[in-house]
Amino acid sequence: MTIVTPLPALIERFFTQRLIHQRGVSPHTVASYRDTFRLLFRFAQKALHKAPSSLELADLEAPFIIAFLDDLEASRAATTNTRNLRLTAIRAFFRYVAFEEPAHSAQIQRILAIPGKLCEKREVHFLSRAEIEAILATPNRATWLGRRDYTLLLLAVQTGLRLSELTGLDRDAVTLGTGAHIFCTGKGRKERRTPLTSYARRALKAWLNEPLRCNTTALFPNIHGGRLSPDAVQFLLAKYVKSACERCPSLKQKRITPHILRHTAAMELLQAGVDISVIALWLGHESIQTTQIYLHAHIALKIAALAKLKSLEPQRTARFEPRDKLLAFLDAL
Repeated sequence: MTIVTPLPALIERFFTQRLIHQRGVSPHTVASYRDTFRLLFRFAQKALHKAPSSLELADLEAPFIIAFLDDLEASRAATTNTRNLRLTAIRAFFRYVAFEEPAHSAQIQRILAIPGKLCEKREVHFLSRAEIEAILATPNRATWLGRRDYTLLLLAVQTGLRLSELTGLDRDAVTLGTGAHIFCTGKGRKERRTPLTSYARRALKAWLNEPLRCNTTALFPNIHGGRLSPDAVQFLLAKYVKSACERCPSLKQKRITPHILRHTAAMELLQAGVDISVIALWLGHESIQTTQIYLHAHIALKIAALAKLKSLEPQRTARFEPRDKLLAFLDAL
């Protein structure tokens, strides 16, 4: 008789052994997968009238998983991207289960065959140089908070760091002097070093000379010395954007998030003529295909390419006109 491992034990081993110990995924990935299974088990509790700890692997058949994904869109207004993200977490779990419980291979294959939904590729939004300058001019640098916020926003626009990378920086991640750069650990625990402009280097040097708050190691701490939360960064950015709208009205038409600052950094590099493969390394993209979105968004590059094309307009042949006799005489001299 085949002994089936209980579902709660499989879930626990999937997170502790597979994700954390074997693959060493980031805390953000763990949190994303955790939230997926929280939602899945709450849905099962309502739909199957079973407590999560009483669920069995056989309860999670493909039609049930599809019903859960559809419910996310219907009751929680989840976007297609969010739906696909939840499906990715479920697939990762069942790929793990395929090795642990091969007797359920048919059920697992049906779940792995559930297709993701196609979604519209949204246009990449970014800030112009005038909009960047308007936002950076807003923080009151006469105060500690203003100097912190100014340096944080400047670094975000210049380096293109992700929000989690930015808030996770420590003071010792900054190297000044020759070869000045920021060291960070990004998605997939990939380490990278991002160079700094001379202006950003001077701003960071001034910021590092500020008195420490509660002996914190965080590069951009809150007033209590702890790390800034993502919500705190979003709040301060929204505050400065609102103030900057007075001097730069075009900001009113844009929904600006910390990730827009990352897009802006990429577009600044592209406009400066930096190769797309270098930009992919700069941003820490797994694949250069991810970076291609900036080429699609850069209208100036498309216009420049259009100017190089030969016109399809038919060439007009000049109408024959008889040569003037006097000019012919003068030309012959």
